[in-house]
Amino acid sequence: MTTRTSHILLVSTAFVAGLVIFLAVILYATGQLGSGGSSAIGGPFKLVDENGKPFTDADMKGKPYLVFFGYTHCPDVCPVTLFEMSEVLRAMGKDADRVAGLFITVDPERDTPAVMKDYLSNFDPHLRGATGDQKELTAVEREYRVYSKKHPLENGDYSMDHSAVVYLMDKTGRFVAPFNLKRPPQAAAAELKKYL
Repeated sequence: MTTRTSHILLVSTAFVAGLVIFLAVILYATGQLGSGGSSAIGGPFKLVDENGKPFTDADMKGKPYLVFFGYTHCPDVCPVTLFEMSEVLRAMGKDADRVAGLFITVDPERDTPAVMKDYLSNFDPHLRGATGDQKELTAVEREYRVYSKKHPLENGDYSMDHSAVVYLMDKTGRFVAPFNLKRPPQAAAAELKKYL
């Protein structure tokens, strides 16, 4: 076997292995692998909303809703995602009252209810915010299979590394699928309307 053939074979094998791992992670994250076919994303939680009031998963039931984990000091992904969620909710028209959006912080140290309320005032009013203590939020992150980690910065500040999936939950609070916001808001709204 020539060196070139060996190189092509090695690259091809690495690509296929990477593809298999990627698909396995996607199947695992969506609850289609290792859970007997049932969804393993989401679950009960007890947090505090943007008004400082107790807030649980039961408060979201009865409407399909989108869930996104992030933090208010996020420089890019979080505001863009919340803007895109807002655009979808606006595209829902009068049906926006029949759906909901939920922004759960991964940074409870800075994201108090007051900070969350102020931050969410920049987006669609159908978006709710949730925070809590670190233990409560870690439990919710585990339920949704969310990755987050504090990343120290040179000036003593920090950022948060976190996964950026938007979860579509049905009226009962059961996970449906990751929700694609990278399309025209009207198309995303049409999909969301299927779960009303």
